[in-house]
Amino acid sequence: MRKTIGIRELKEQLSSHIQEVKKGATLVITERGRPVARLLPMAGAEAPVEEKLQQLVEAGVISWDGRKLSTDVPVIHVRGSKTVSEMLIEDRD
Repeated sequence: MRKTIGIRELKEQLSSHIQEVKKGATLVITERGRPVARLLPMAGAEAPVEEKLQQLVEAGVISWDGRKLSTDVPVIHVRGSKTVSEMLIEDRD
């Protein structure tokens, strides 16, 4: 659930709004009608990764199509015959 409130209302009824957030609500806080902040419930350490990702999507921080995440570690291929440390030393000289 997403709710929009002004800063003044938030200050006057902070405890009740915190209770709403604890129950899962998201509050969009406005100043003079313009959104300035978002108050979200904390995702606990026990929350599944998918739930945390969904919260980030709802907050507008990321976009995600809902596909299962890959557990594969990306493989990086170096082009050329030099190692990364050799290129770094060469760059510093």
